[in-house]
Formats: sequence, C-alpha cells, structure tokens
Amino acid sequence: DGAVYALGGMGADTSPQALVRVYEPTKDHWQPLPSMPTPCYGASAFLQGNKIFVLATTSPPLTGGRQGKLPVTAFEAFDLETRSWTRYPSVPSRRAFAACAMVDGVFFSLGGLQQPGPHNFYSRPHFVNTVEIFDPVQGAWSKPSRAVRMREKRADFIAGCLGGRVVAVGGLGNQSCPLDSVEGFSLSRKKWEPLPPMPTGRCSCSSCPTPSLLFVIGGVAQGPSGAVEALCLREVP
Repeated sequence: DGAVYALGGMGADTSPQALVRVYEPTKDHWQPLPSMPTPCYGASAFLQGNKIFVLATTSPPLTGGRQGKLPVTAFEAFDLETRSWTRYPSVPSRRAFAACAMVDGVFFSLGGLQQPGPHNFYSRPHFVNTVEIFDPVQGAWSKPSRAVRMREKRADFIAGCLGGRVVAVGGLGNQSCPLDSVEGFSLSRKKWEPLPPMPTGRCSCSSCPTPSLLFVIGGVAQGPSGAVEALCLREVP
C-alpha cells in the first residue's frame, strides 16, 4: 500500500524497543501502531500476504547489573488489516542475528549466533548453520536432519526467496572479515548448493526483493559500505 513500517530497534540507552510506527507518504507523517509483544532489536522481518512476520532475536537487559542482552525465541506477526499482533510457537533454539525467509508457505529460521545457556559459564557464543522450519498449517516447528543445515555457519546475513530457493547471502562467520559466500536451498532437492558469491563481502545489509532479483544494499565490509548489488537466479527445476 506504499506505506513504510518501522518495528522495534535499539533505544538511546541500548535497550530493545517495542514501538511500531507506519509512515504514510500521502499524509507525510508517522502514525503509532500497537506495540510488539516482545521488545527487540536485531530482528528479522518479512511481509507475507497481509502480515508482517517478526523473528525477535534480542531481549531486554538481564537483571542483577549485567549489561549484556540475551537472544529470545519470540515469533510474532502483525496483521495489517486488523492492526493486531499474533504470537506463534517459539523458535526451538535461541540464536541472535538469525535470518528468516518464507518459500512455498513454509517459514525458515536460519543461522545466527548461538549463546550458551545461563548455567554454562565456560562456553562462548558461536556461529551456527542451524535450519529450523515452521509449517503454518501444522502450527509447529521442525528441526531437519544435520544434512539440511547450511553449508556455512553465518549470522547477521540476508535471507530471501529467489528462483524457487531459499538463499543466504553474506554475513559474519568464523573468518576475519565479512562473508561474500552465497548458498541456496532447493525444497525439491532438499539440499544447500553454492551460488555465485557477492562482489563485495558484507554483513548488516538491507535487502529489497523483486520477482527476479534480490538486492543487497549497504552494510559493513571493512567499514561502512555503500555497495548495491543484486542476485539473479534461474528457477530451480
């Protein structure tokens, strides 16, 4: 409908926010909408039909004087017609900076930075190649076998649907610089395959999907990047 929606984010005090605003170009102003059930920043969101789905990743600060934030598993959707929120079953594993995409009516939660549990003091956060799938018809999450995990462990990357595939683009991994690697998952072949790499390896990008292209915009390379590049794929058989 030509409107721009802003959801959540980080406040001036670095705390996650639950604010939702919509910008209406014809009126040239921002209008408040019902707040998110779960305050968060670093979330992954996408539009499907008349709903904005949000995979929340980072929760409010812990009590007891700690400054850090914890990943959360909230999965919620905002209905643009009724202007109301719906909570869905939580994501099975707790990961920050995961990405999400939907293809053929199935929702994918991908990768991220996994942190140890509250009682595991000796383990460090680590990048993962996790794939978890939500079927709206069944109303439940499934965690496929290890064979369906992404080829590369990554977080803070772009995910989308293009050419009948789920695609994962760039991000951060175990290398010393942002990733340029791209991979795609075919539902018919049930496996991830390498795709042409990005000309400019980046993380923290924005994306703009079109029917035939996935635009990857800005982000961080060795420093802030102004690169705008697009991935084009043939339809998978």
